[in-house]
Amino acid sequence: MILPPASKKRLLGRRPKNNMKKLIIANWKMQRGYRESLSLAKELVKKLPKKTPNGAREIVLCPDYLSLSAVGDILKKTTLKLGAQDSAPADKGAYTGEVSPAELKKLGVKYVILGHSERRRHLREESLLINAKIKAALARKLIPVLCVGENLSQKEGGLAKKFLNEELRQALKGVKIKTAADLVIAYEPLWAIGTGQPIIPLEAEIINRFLTERAAMILSKKVRVLYGGSVDATNAGEFLKQKHVAGLLVGGASLRAAEFSKIN
Repeated sequence: MILPPASKKRLLGRRPKNNMKKLIIANWKMQRGYRESLSLAKELVKKLPKKTPNGAREIVLCPDYLSLSAVGDILKKTTLKLGAQDSAPADKGAYTGEVSPAELKKLGVKYVILGHSERRRHLREESLLINAKIKAALARKLIPVLCVGENLSQKEGGLAKKFLNEELRQALKGVKIKTAADLVIAYEPLWAIGTGQPIIPLEAEIINRFLTERAAMILSKKVRVLYGGSVDATNAGEFLKQKHVAGLLVGGASLRAAEFSKIN
């Protein structure tokens, strides 16, 4: 979509809404079994405050699929939201092993992580499939959390922004949203995930601003952009201070209730 210069200036210059909460998503991946997931969810319900000194947070727990329904029951009547780690590109059909976005919605799921680097790498998921999954999730009023991120060679070669722009363009092709809250982007540089070596907060701010602006050009909405990659209680605060870091996607640190509660 090509916007007139005046419209483009207004769109990209618009500040995020003051009432937009910082979004903290816990991605448990396949790291906890059924009983462990239930225990962790119960512990987090007790430990996580409803608000922090820096304002309200929206906190989302994404357990594995076997635990999803039971964790959802634990989260009822709490401020915590339920998220899924993936969803199918269709409500039903011959998709062996997939999980329907329609069924996720019935379970009370609000957010769904799509295009995570681990699925792109291990399961060879490509942008065409991710694009279909985003559209299917939106059709069921789930909020997709689209993950994008460059690898180390792309970063060192000065190609990070070019690569990220292409990931956005392909994954969001033909995607329509009604409000800025309908879709979230998570920036996870591949070279920082699980390495204990996150980028410095200022660098995250620069990339997140770029992604915010590029997504705004594609969607005509200024959606939230999170940061993820070796986030823990010691560095989360500095990331959350950045203007264009609208929240965090947390992996390993979300598996420890005491650690994750400090992030919020």
